[in-house]
Amino acid sequence: QVQLAESGGGFVQPGGSLRLSCVASGPTFSTGAMGWFRQAPGQEREFVAAIRGSDNYAFYGGSMKGRFTISRERAKNTVFLYFNGLAPADTAVYYCAGNNRGRPLMSTLTSRQFYEYWGQGTQVTVGQ
Repeated sequence: QVQLAESGGGFVQPGGSLRLSCVASGPTFSTGAMGWFRQAPGQEREFVAAIRGSDNYAFYGGSMKGRFTISRERAKNTVFLYFNGLAPADTAVYYCAGNNRGRPLMSTLTSRQFYEYWGQGTQVTVGQ
């Protein structure tokens, strides 16, 4: 049984930075991928970033590139999401997701349907 646990959310002022962590228990993600999605109130869950297990290839959603960085610490089965230049529009619940099979294509990484495992989410609020 794979479980994903996010941490690191909180309140931050505009322009600030934050780092989220996601620890996976159970099988490692040396194949497949781990990713981050976010969901603001009343909106669809949106792809943020993903990192592929086989080669650490990282891919970002269009509005995230340049501000967000995804990385992993393989030995601890942990994925991080670092973001800076935060704006109120970044306020959302951020979810960690994973699938530990295969070598997904770039187009697959952005799809919610690809991911088998999901964390409970961590709230990020950007405001004064």
